[in-house]
Amino acid sequence: MRIDWIAKLQHLLQTVAFCLAIATIQIAFMPWKPYAPAVVFSVLIGSTTWAVIDLGRHLVPSAHETGWPTGWGGLLLVTAGIVTGFVVGTAAGEALSQAFGLLPPGVTVSRGPELRTSLLITLVAGVVGSYWFYSQNKSAYLQRKMGEAQRHASEARLKLLEVQLEPHMLFNTLANLRALIAVDPARAQQMLDHMIAYLRATLDASRATTHPLRTEFDRLRDYLELMAIRMGPRLAYTLDLPPELADARIPTLLLQPVVENSIQHGLEPKVQGGRIAVRAARDAGRLVLEVTDTGMGEAAGASGGKGFGLAQIRERLASMHGADAQVAFTADAQGARTRISLPMA
Repeated sequence: MRIDWIAKLQHLLQTVAFCLAIATIQIAFMPWKPYAPAVVFSVLIGSTTWAVIDLGRHLVPSAHETGWPTGWGGLLLVTAGIVTGFVVGTAAGEALSQAFGLLPPGVTVSRGPELRTSLLITLVAGVVGSYWFYSQNKSAYLQRKMGEAQRHASEARLKLLEVQLEPHMLFNTLANLRALIAVDPARAQQMLDHMIAYLRATLDASRATTHPLRTEFDRLRDYLELMAIRMGPRLAYTLDLPPELADARIPTLLLQPVVENSIQHGLEPKVQGGRIAVRAARDAGRLVLEVTDTGMGEAAGASGGKGFGLAQIRERLASMHGADAQVAFTADAQGARTRISLPMA
């Protein structure tokens, strides 16, 4: 098992603080005794006990959940730590205190009433300290498991939303293809070829939760070419992807429903059609994606950006980024704009 030495240092400092508190409480009940020897004995006994237990648990099989031995192994390790800490810490504390003159001449704690008091304090403090560290490890494990469960739930929800979104695009495209077959079979054949290529790319992307922004723009180009066959010169578009953002990762199928809404509600109802512009940019360390159109704008309907496509985008981004991602929709007489801002991945 790999040892986290930073965590061990934190545990040692916590143990020292605990020992200082014990020494302070002990002197509070026996104020006639000198404080310095109590600190020395408490810190040495506590540190030795901690070292035997916290370092020794890595030498025996331990539970994955807590990192501590289970059953008799854990009980024996704590017992060995307390006994060793008391024997070694008491001997070292007595020698150190006498060497620096912290104890009066002839006074020892290795026998008599002092020994029983020290043993009782060591026993209680050792059990309490061991249980506290055990609880801390178990609590950290449970928090990690809760985090993993939340991530898995978010990923499952994201996949469900994608499954709901794919048929929405597919049915609209098939309806457009059906209408075109009767009017222009040759263009319908070309449209079908584009749709096959688009669906193949979509199937590949469906196996992942995210993909590079470059891939998203490639799929948008396929989709817009698909729509351009049916709408002809009524549809114009531009895709602006800076090279430095091409590898930025975003949720799959993020921009397509926005572009689809722009066509369906903005450009198709407009006799002369219009233009769609899709742009990616970096703004203060965040990725900003914008889709603007010169369609019907506020005259397209009263949804106010709360339709199926944008609602699903908001839910998907909330599952992945929480409140750290924003989707804003505005519309006026000149058209509509959707702005998505999310953390750079």
